Amino acid sequence: MTRVALYARYSSDNQRDASIDDQLRQCRERAAREGWTVVETYSDRAISGASLIRPGIQSLLADAQAGRFELVLSEALDRISRDQEDVAGVFKRLRVAGVTIFTLSEGEINELHVGLKGTMNALFLKDLAIKTHRGIRGRVEAGKIGGGNAYGYRVVHRLDAHGEPIRGEREIIGEQADIVRRIFREYVAGKGPQRIAADLNREGIPSPTGKRWNDATIRGNRIISSGILNCELYIGVIRWNRQKKLKNPDTGRFTYRLNPEQEWIRAEAPELRIVPQKLWDAAKAQQDKLTTLYQKQIDSSRDAVRAARSNGLNATHRPRTLLSGLVFCGCCGGSYARRGQDRVTCSNHLLGNGCDNARTVPGKALETRVLDGLRERLMTPDMMAEAMSAFALETNRLNRERRNSAEANRRALAETAKAIAEIVHVIEQGGWHRALSERLTELETRQDGLTARLADIPQDVPDLHPGIAETYRRRIERLTETLSHPNSALEAADTIREIIDRVVVTPGQKRGSYSITLQGELGTILDWIDRSGKPDYKPRTDAPQSRLSASVNARA
Repeated sequence: MTRVALYARYSSDNQRDASIDDQLRQCRERAAREGWTVVETYSDRAISGASLIRPGIQSLLADAQAGRFELVLSEALDRISRDQEDVAGVFKRLRVAGVTIFTLSEGEINELHVGLKGTMNALFLKDLAIKTHRGIRGRVEAGKIGGGNAYGYRVVHRLDAHGEPIRGEREIIGEQADIVRRIFREYVAGKGPQRIAADLNREGIPSPTGKRWNDATIRGNRIISSGILNCELYIGVIRWNRQKKLKNPDTGRFTYRLNPEQEWIRAEAPELRIVPQKLWDAAKAQQDKLTTLYQKQIDSSRDAVRAARSNGLNATHRPRTLLSGLVFCGCCGGSYARRGQDRVTCSNHLLGNGCDNARTVPGKALETRVLDGLRERLMTPDMMAEAMSAFALETNRLNRERRNSAEANRRALAETAKAIAEIVHVIEQGGWHRALSERLTELETRQDGLTARLADIPQDVPDLHPGIAETYRRRIERLTETLSHPNSALEAADTIREIIDRVVVTPGQKRGSYSITLQGELGTILDWIDRSGKPDYKPRTDAPQSRLSASVNARA
């Protein structure tokens, strides 16, 4: 009995979910008349036939390769695909798998159907695209929206005299229009898109997607007229056909390409104006000004990079400041960023991402307190003695565990090898049995596992030198002395990062007060101490990761 799979699809130009049930019902009736057994059904809902990036058709092809059925039954060949290349590809893949395509419209599909129907379906797609494009153009030239919706407007649902929906009509949403005008005014006043988005988020104002605002939503792309600041509908101008949408046949994803400007369609819609012309022109002037400034900065950066390369230096990889990338907020854990000339603050608060820490800290004062804390707290004999003691205890504990584990594995390996030798001896004496062979396989597998486990056991970490605390103190003294010279500070910033991996700033109860916590991995610090003067030194990869921290209270 022939095993058959059913396939149905409807595309976005025919949004009727019942279409799937209708197609499958007709296919089941035909299968019953032919005496075929339906073993599986596949479908793709509201997906165009212009691509094979569809879950239903992909599952069908995979199951065909697995031999689950001998025939695919569908309403028509254009349900499988409307693309010439894809139709031929599906036909070839199914034929290799020994599967025949049969449709209610064309019967059994052969090479002739693939060539003729594939061409006809491709022409249908092209004709449909032309008609759709022509219809939308007529709508735009009549002063209506060609498609989609912009922030500040809602879609108007009305019917004409014949009961057909009137498409392309919009009306202004007053509350959102106020937000649009506010964004333009603040931008013209000199506030950047990032700060505007942060303020909107802090006030709980929903973005166009209903989520949080970000600077890209406001800034957009001026070339393709995306973003709040570039939407010409806000000045009552409908501009359509700026770009065309193409689908990548390999990924199924859409890409956009800019059309020549002479193909753009422009129509006036004064009733949809939200932004006054004077405010719009000021925003465009501000964009021009910032674009020029940004281009100058790019050129300056490129010149600096060229100069650094010509001098044989890689200065672009150095930190901008002594603590760049090391400072974090004690309230939310986010990183600190520069704000103003010489102050830093929580970046999550700056971007409106839910942190209430609005305190700013002077950059130079922060660096001074960190260096003082490094010298006065992290290098004290009591602190180091306690940390080294804890580190030594943990090191010894791990060493004992390694030794005990290694000894147990060695004993188990010896016992396994002995059992294997006994079984081999029995087999050599002619006592072969299936159970012996299975047991030998088990023992050999266990032997391989034990051998690998022993190979992975790390070596003991060497004992700590009794004078390491004093060595650490002297190194810190030399480092802080070096850092006190402005010309040497940035060059020593990498060394700071070997001792401190986080500087946590937490605001105090009083205005201007804050606490600073320096954190670092003790194992990393020990590596830094031992590596000095030893080019071939290997780091302690198996050392326990004990953290060393110290707090410093300060006022801004």
